[in-house]
Amino acid sequence: MAADAPSAPRPNIVLILVDDMGWSDIGCYGSEIPTPNLDALAASGVRFTQFYNTGRCSPTRASLLTGHYPHQAGMGHLDNRVIPGHRGFQGKISDSSVTIAEVLRDAGYFTAMTGKWHLGQQHGTPPWKRGFMRSLNLQAGGVHFYNQGGPKGNAKLFLNGEEKALNDELFGEWYGADLWSDWGLKFIDEARQDEKPFFLYLAHCAPHFPLMAPE
Repeated sequence: MAADAPSAPRPNIVLILVDDMGWSDIGCYGSEIPTPNLDALAASGVRFTQFYNTGRCSPTRASLLTGHYPHQAGMGHLDNRVIPGHRGFQGKISDSSVTIAEVLRDAGYFTAMTGKWHLGQQHGTPPWKRGFMRSLNLQAGGVHFYNQGGPKGNAKLFLNGEEKALNDELFGEWYGADLWSDWGLKFIDEARQDEKPFFLYLAHCAPHFPLMAPE
């Protein structure tokens, strides 16, 4: 009888994370700057009034993707803080932690991420090894343009694990927020062609400094 029962619906999931946005930066929480689209989402959804996140982005990202406290997930600080022998400071997502992408992939979802990773790619845990079937990512953050100079000018993009230069002709002349969103849509289109439910993790670098606009 159980085998004949209809399967439960599997909703598509889009998880959007912005970087370094404060609690009062959104209109519905009292910001002086209008944010009508975000306010509309809040009005039709759930708005948290009691919550906590860490003061550093890597621990928060690790908790978001694993459901573990940061130190349980191996990310007690940024991914450049590694203390040998300490589970809480591995500089990457712990091998003992399972990501939501791994769970959903194994459940038949098409899983993808775009944007800032910052979870220990240099230590062996890039997105394509932690459950994401498709990815376009930066190892860390602070990159907003294809021709960016300064200390971030030598950063690389990674498309499904393949290293790409920031100015690779495949991407054209891009602005980060648009690039991550556009490729997120490409991955969603691929999921639809495969007739699979999808999970997209869209991790913007903005509005973290350096504050940069496309024009």
